[in-house]
Amino acid sequence: MTSILNPHLDGTAPLVPVVTIQLDGQAHEVPQGSTLAQLVKALGHEEKAVSTAVNGDFVARSARDRVLNKGDAVLLFQPIVGG
Repeated sequence: MTSILNPHLDGTAPLVPVVTIQLDGQAHEVPQGSTLAQLVKALGHEEKAVSTAVNGDFVARSARDRVLNKGDAVLLFQPIVGG
């Protein structure tokens, strides 16, 4: 299981409540109250470089302020463009 808990400046991890989500099919812990936008950023992705879905529903960049809940299934994928 992976986690995006942010360490304190002194290098210790803070004691923050976490929720477990499914990220690309793997268990992943995020701080309680985290948004999809925060997750994308914490994983090192540029905002426009990935598309997102939660629980099988596409989430537009403008809607990534949604809070992630326990058990949410999050998918990150390459945006598809074409003509």
